[in-house]
Amino acid sequence: MLAGSAASTSAQQQGSGQADSSGGSATSRFGKVLLGGAAGLLLHESGHLVADWAFEEKVVVRKVDYKGIPFFALSHANNLSPRREFVVSSAGFWSQYLYSEQILTHHPALRQERSPFRKGMLTFHVATLLMYSGAAFGKTGPVERDTRGIAESLKINERWLGALILAPALLDTYRYFHPGARWAAWTSRGVKMGSVALIIK
Repeated sequence: MLAGSAASTSAQQQGSGQADSSGGSATSRFGKVLLGGAAGLLLHESGHLVADWAFEEKVVVRKVDYKGIPFFALSHANNLSPRREFVVSSAGFWSQYLYSEQILTHHPALRQERSPFRKGMLTFHVATLLMYSGAAFGKTGPVERDTRGIAESLKINERWLGALILAPALLDTYRYFHPGARWAAWTSRGVKMGSVALIIK
């Protein structure tokens, strides 16, 4: 009787320990996803900073409020030449393109991997492109938005920029779920490289 009770108690404690471990593991994974997203944001903003410093431009951190949602934006001088404006405004996206290609090329089966940090970075990449493309299509959002700066430097309709950055977001999402789709990989790379090539426009 006592042996049976002890065994039952031990099993309950073991089960509870497994549940706690599972919960802790899930919390840890979610934390790493958030860290991955933060790393993606850091790389995006670092791209702008590197471009500004390359042109010896002063960077100003401004508080931006859009529809009651406060956040910050890295701003630069308004008197940049069109080509410099294009580079500075595009640098954040270019940073995303570099790290997303590194992830999807070296970890094509990321969906099956336990890589919450990389998944967080890729999630930020896709979500940011979707957000910016929506703002470009609607021509809405803070005046400091990257798509507006790029469109003005190229003297094109901002909605074309929306389509240009929406394409890699959709293609990279498809690559995540279908890692064997070479057409999606090369099409995404082509669009990304094409966005850089616009510098010669």
